[in-house]
Amino acid sequence: MANSETAIEAEIQAKGLNAPRLTPADIDAAIISEHYFTAGDGVRGAVTKRPEAVDRFLTWPVPAEVYPDGTPGAPGRTGTNLLTAQQARAMLDHVIAAPEAGPALGLLTFCVLVLRNGFTVTGESACASPKNFDPEIGRKIARENARAKIWALEGYLLREHLSRRERAEG
Repeated sequence: MANSETAIEAEIQAKGLNAPRLTPADIDAAIISEHYFTAGDGVRGAVTKRPEAVDRFLTWPVPAEVYPDGTPGAPGRTGTNLLTAQQARAMLDHVIAAPEAGPALGLLTFCVLVLRNGFTVTGESACASPKNFDPEIGRKIARENARAKIWALEGYLLREHLSRRERAEG
């Protein structure tokens, strides 16, 4: 809960305003899960699903010491020990690298909040200076921006509920 929410909640309670309303706790209770990623993560994830990923895989420069089955001079043979773990990591890094993304997309953080009814809201945080980028702070800001959207959605639902009750009573 943001400090401003805490202050407003305290003022509402101090004034004894007890009509049906939303509280910060109601907003938090609406969230069932949260997910974070950078724009760079998203681009890399999308790249692995595109046909270009195969082309990138096929253009990976295989180290000279790698032979299909560990035996030099026998082209076309296959085996299970084609790469070391370090070489496999290097190959995968090459495949999922998104040269068009550049470092800027790593500075844009997204938060996706899944609400109890299955609806999702998103928030984002963009860092202007790469030297100030901190993943934890980016996630906090993105979450705060996503959470702020829930107030309007939950407010609409509460007003709809109150309106129906008023019509039924009147």
